[in-house]
Amino acid sequence: MANESDNTEAKKGFWYNCILARGFRFIKYNKAKKLTARAIFLSAYYRLCILLVKPKKLHKRWGVEGEETSMDDVMPWQYRYSYWVSYAVDKVCSRTAWESKCLVRALTAQHLLKKKGIPSTMYLGCKMEEGKMVAHAWLRVGKYYVTGGNGEGYSIVDRFRT
Repeated sequence: MANESDNTEAKKGFWYNCILARGFRFIKYNKAKKLTARAIFLSAYYRLCILLVKPKKLHKRWGVEGEETSMDDVMPWQYRYSYWVSYAVDKVCSRTAWESKCLVRALTAQHLLKKKGIPSTMYLGCKMEEGKMVAHAWLRVGKYYVTGGNGEGYSIVDRFRT
């Protein structure tokens, strides 16, 4: 009897942890289904753009270079939507098969916010860490940092306003 119950537990564990089942549960129990679906496609798109498009052409799409948005002119609904964008982008990009690091996350969130007319600022920064230059990107809406933390410790190299 003990062998049969161990065998069924192993089968349940396999199906429970199956990629399709995990994906199904992720979509089923997600409160932001549309945002999640759009974030999946946008993160793939921006990852391909980073790999295939020259950087000079790519950064022209990121917004007005060298400018920032205001920290005070944000409505409460914009903060709520920014929170859901942050949630969706973080959940999606942590599960993608492709590499979705800070720049892909910031660009995906920026695009989702831009579609709703929410102004945001994307920052590009760098710092020295163990003798190597480390780059980072983060996105801010008002006083809320949507992706990438607050950039503490990084020197701001460039910023893009949408």
